[in-house]
Amino acid sequence: QGQLVESGGGLVQPGGSLRLSCATSVFPLDYYAIGWFRQAPGKEREAVSCISSRDGGTYYADSVKGRFTISRDLATNTVYLQMHNLTPEDTALYYCGTGPRVVSLCSAYRTPIQDYWGEGTQVTVSS
Repeated sequence: QGQLVESGGGLVQPGGSLRLSCATSVFPLDYYAIGWFRQAPGKEREAVSCISSRDGGTYYADSVKGRFTISRDLATNTVYLQMHNLTPEDTALYYCGTGPRVVSLCSAYRTPIQDYWGEGTQVTVSS
């Protein structure tokens, strides 16, 4: 509990922007890859973006390319997801996490045996 903490969600109008934050005191970002996933009601959790620990390399789902940007601050051990031009289809509970599911997309020097997730932050895009 509390190993990954998301914040920054909220209600925004279509076309708006939000920046999500994922803070961790357990998984150093220079060793662990961190990913953002989202889950809408009735749908499976899907990968949105992740950032590699090795070189800061990134992955984006096709649905968010050109609109979302992932970044990290090694000093504060925080990963950010800047989201622009949001649409109602982006409405979901957004989770940050690390583990095998993230490493399948972004490389890392270390990987937990299991997936770890935060509790999520709700993003709602609606007029």
